[in-house]
Amino acid sequence: MDRNFLNIFSDYQEITLRYDAEHRAIWCYYKPSFRPCFSLRMLQELRQMQQGIMDYFQQKNPDADSLIHYQVLHSQIPGVFSMGGDLALFSQAIREKDRETLHKYALQCIDNLYLNSVNLRLPLTTISLVEGDALGGGFECALSSNVLIATENARFGFPEIRFNLFPGMGAYSFLARNCGMVVTERLLTSGETYSAKELYDMGIIHHLGEPDRGVECVEDFMRQHRHAGNSLRALQMVRQRYHPLEYQELVDITEIWVEAALRVTEKDLRLIDRLVKVQSAKIRKGLALLRTKQDRRFNTEQTTFPLKDWSGKTILHDRRKNLDRRLRN
Repeated sequence: MDRNFLNIFSDYQEITLRYDAEHRAIWCYYKPSFRPCFSLRMLQELRQMQQGIMDYFQQKNPDADSLIHYQVLHSQIPGVFSMGGDLALFSQAIREKDRETLHKYALQCIDNLYLNSVNLRLPLTTISLVEGDALGGGFECALSSNVLIATENARFGFPEIRFNLFPGMGAYSFLARNCGMVVTERLLTSGETYSAKELYDMGIIHHLGEPDRGVECVEDFMRQHRHAGNSLRALQMVRQRYHPLEYQELVDITEIWVEAALRVTEKDLRLIDRLVKVQSAKIRKGLALLRTKQDRRFNTEQTTFPLKDWSGKTILHDRRKNLDRRLRN
């Protein structure tokens, strides 16, 4: 297999990659170590994955068919896509009036989301699959993909208004281009949680799947999309040309967000601290459950063999002696 392609699959700590050879898709799973949010490490690893994909396209034989047609963002934590930004980092930086840390974090977020929204400037389609809670920055991340697929039990919302902030890493830009300013501002200022069905009816979610059948829904989409892939990707380019999103727009909004964050009061920060505790409880509960079947590591002796690994090779038996260390007491 192409060495440049294999280089995409580095030894990450907070994401796991799987390659679906049938659909030529790279599945990227969030596997946060502490809280189900975007840590600086996770943001860096996501950007590294994106760069690996771009390097592969740049170096591959232009006459050869690409091994990558789709990139899918998903989560390994049952019931949670992502709770969004690293609130513990926000709280500390705001208390210390650390503008640089807030700005650096925001820029790392939009670096990832912008590239995802423009499908890395490559002939591929980015997909987000949400099967649980996607809140704040998690919702922003889901919106950044070319296609947003969710199961009926998924929930979405922007809780930032509750602690006197707003989602500043792309939410307005992505939503306003999709459903207009009035609907966008209602979603951003209500503080409410919305069902996948409600957002599907608004045209924000593109495809709705049954609970526990999200992966199948994505595979069905890729199967149908592939038959008309040339025309649909061309329309994708037309949409981006007609209503382009400039990177500088996202940069300017993050600067507004940083200034707003530095004006947050101690009362608001105490609410942020409580939300951090809720996130921590979510990750403890999630790690106690079985991970998604796509995880290339195994945490139970009941795994059925033979099975396919991330590269499509057949594994006849479990060669690991040590299970996931994070699940040990």
